[in-house]
Parts: sequence; C-alpha cells; structure tokens
Amino acid sequence: MIGTVIKSTGSWYKLLDEDGKRWDARIRGKIRLQEADTSNPVAVGDRVHFLPDPQFPDTCSITAIEDRRNWVIRKSNKLSSRRQIIATNIDLAVMVASVAAPRTSTGFIDRFLVCCEAFHIPALLFINKTDLLPEAGLELLHHLNGIYTNAGYEVMNGVASEGTGVEALKTRIYGKTVLFAGHSGVGKSTLLNAMFPLAEARVGKISASHEKGTHTTTFAEMHVFEGHTGIIDTPGIRDFGLVDIEPKESGQYFPEFRPFLPACRFNDCTHTNEPDCALQAAVRAGKVPEERFYSYLSILQGDDVFS
Repeated sequence: MIGTVIKSTGSWYKLLDEDGKRWDARIRGKIRLQEADTSNPVAVGDRVHFLPDPQFPDTCSITAIEDRRNWVIRKSNKLSSRRQIIATNIDLAVMVASVAAPRTSTGFIDRFLVCCEAFHIPALLFINKTDLLPEAGLELLHHLNGIYTNAGYEVMNGVASEGTGVEALKTRIYGKTVLFAGHSGVGKSTLLNAMFPLAEARVGKISASHEKGTHTTTFAEMHVFEGHTGIIDTPGIRDFGLVDIEPKESGQYFPEFRPFLPACRFNDCTHTNEPDCALQAAVRAGKVPEERFYSYLSILQGDDVFS
C-alpha cells in the first residue's frame, strides 16, 4: 500500500493513504540505516510504501520511501553535523517573516531561500504583523519588499490575526503542497487558522522580555484541506544551517546575481577580492542590495547558522 506522511513525531508517523484513511506507522530498521546521517529518515511529505500490522488495527510498518522530488534540509542544530529534513515533495515554500515581535533577519530569510533555490522549490515571502510597525518600521517594510521583489520573489504583506492578506495567500496556495516556515512567534499557526479554521493550530504568545515566540507546533504536520491543498506547519526554526550546498557555488542561488556573474573576469570568481568582478560592481552601483551580498559573503565564509 502507498501513502503520504502527514505527521512526524520522531518515532511514530501518521500516514494518509490513497483512500483517505489515516494510519499510525513506524519504520523498519533498514530505513534508519539508509539515512544514518539525518535525524529523521522519514519526513512529512514523503510518499511511502507500507504494510498493515495484522495484530493492531490502523497500524502499519513503512517499508520503503519513494524518490523525493525535492526537500528542505538544514543542520539539526549548532553543535551537530547531522541533517534534518524539514519536509519533502513541496510545490511552494512560504517563509512567514516579521519585522517586529520577533524580527526576522535577512540572513535567516536568505539562507532559507538559497536552500529552496538549490532544491528547485518555488518560494514566497509573507511578511506578517505589519500592523505593529511604527513609521520607521514601514520604511523598513518597504525596503524589504524591494529587496526580495528585485530578487524575483513574490512578496505578500498582511496581518494574519486580522485576516489582512489572508485570502490572497489562500488563493495562491490552493491545490498545492505548501511548506510554512519561520521563527516561532511570526504567526505561522495564526495564518493557518485564518485561512482554514478547521486546522485549529495552537497559537503561542510572545515573550515580553525577549520578543521571541514560544514553540506551539511541536512536530511537523501536514493539514489537508479542500482541493487537495496540503499545508505543512513546522515548529519554529531558530537557526538555519545550510547543508549539501557548496559555499563557493551559493552565488548562483541568488537570482538577482545571475545576470552579472558571466561578466566577471574569472570563471571561478568568488566575488570577494578579484579584479573586474561584475557582481561587486553591481553592488557598488546599487543594482544588487548590499544585504543580499553580505548574506552571500557570510555563507561563503562558512557561517553555517544565522538566527
């Protein structure tokens, strides 16, 4: 039998089979051995083969994982060399960000977008909580919109708690398997509930002392709605360490860099101190935002994590 993994709790999984039935599943040992360098050999979004357990109803064993179309992956944490697969087989990745309470850094956003580019996943940026911004914050919001629109990304602004911008996003994701990612507290679960109230995703509060969100989503879970729309809600990501991407090749994963790269004098230009570097010239001329260029340099220097 074949099904899709819709929830991962570390040792147990929830599957949705082709007839819409849900199963509790565990994996066989040989699958764990095949993915020894990852913290989760099976991820939400995986298409898997399974065998029902004859002794326990609605329980099964995962016997094989079908080839993945794509995936979002990061370092498990700052101290680990293992990798964590956040989700697989994604049609669209939505980075839910905020410029206030808590603030999402461009470095964090950029690493996520580089991962999406590397694994061929279309990405969209939804900047939430725009109602909390003072006048200076609105200028920052306008600046961020310009940075990522210039890079070729679709950018939406809204206030999930008030329903602003929600319908436009709902229309955009209809019929797709979509990953919601971002820091704790940026409003992923609020946004999910605003679009689909039946999701009943838990919503946490912001710490007044640290302006950080609390983890209310403990495990990645796919919520399936009308029109085969599947939204993968994930625990808040504190940091994003890139893996399986060569730092020296990361420049090609910044879309707005690409028109300038062929004009560099050297084919292997790192865009740091080489003469006649077209990318550096574009940054000086204001054609490429400095923030994006600094993100590239940080990745090039091996800064694995940016929270």
